[in-house]
Amino acid sequence: MNRNKYSAGAVKHALWFLEFRKAVQLLAKGKSFEEIKTLSVEENIFGASTPARAAMIQSTLTARMRNMDPSFYPLFVDSDVATQKLYALAGCFAYDTLFFDFMYEVVREKMIIGTSVLSDADIRIFFKGKQAQDENVAKWTDQTIQRLGASYKTQLFEAGLLDDQKRATERKILKPILDPVLKHWLEDHGFELIAKAMEGIR
Repeated sequence: MNRNKYSAGAVKHALWFLEFRKAVQLLAKGKSFEEIKTLSVEENIFGASTPARAAMIQSTLTARMRNMDPSFYPLFVDSDVATQKLYALAGCFAYDTLFFDFMYEVVREKMIIGTSVLSDADIRIFFKGKQAQDENVAKWTDQTIQRLGASYKTQLFEAGLLDDQKRATERKILKPILDPVLKHWLEDHGFELIAKAMEGIR
């Protein structure tokens, strides 16, 4: 699993599950990333509000999927919606190392010890630790960190891993049951840590 430099890009990103699914379906039918880019520009296949938004969605989804082996396309298409959302989340983790570290170091640890609550305080502690470890993160403003935390919670909710109490300072963690096909694919392609993060195991 590649580790990219820590980025605050997720303040502008979402899980974009429906868009991810559309892109994977096109890839599974033989379309290329370049063809999908053209479709995004000419036909707005992702239903974006502006051309700039369409470009960001397309480029981010492409980056996420390029970090994953194409062998997942047919597996994704044959999966149920809950599992498809976990494939999309795995793409987020494969691309966004800081988001993955948050899942692995905070949410996974909560599941391991049997605590099903993720609090805003947990998020602040995580980022404070990263600011002490990483010069780039240390430069981020409190507003950026707050927006990142909100983005992470939203993406986990959209993937089915958090409850829908969006305004609460504490959210219930919903531990997923990984489909065996997804779990084996993750383990076979260097994403064992993502599988462990999702399952909440050591």
